[in-house]
Amino acid sequence: MADCITIDIETLYAETGAAKLVEMKEYERKARELAGERNEVVLTGAGPVWLYLKIAHSLHGKALKLYYRSPITGDVMIFDHSPF
Repeated sequence: MADCITIDIETLYAETGAAKLVEMKEYERKARELAGERNEVVLTGAGPVWLYLKIAHSLHGKALKLYYRSPITGDVMIFDHSPF
């Protein structure tokens, strides 16, 4: 059974206080490391839309399922590659 991993987008750029395009490769590396292999992943937290989109794209093929979570929408499925 896959683990459920929650990634708070804001933690990816917490050291600098603001997300920066020049740091994108490092954000992607951190997110892939946190996600592990073939897990259910939830993206949440404060962050720019472009960062959410890029992280979601970088987790495609790595995560089994990907969700976006906010207090307003709850969980929104982005993709599901489970065999069931």
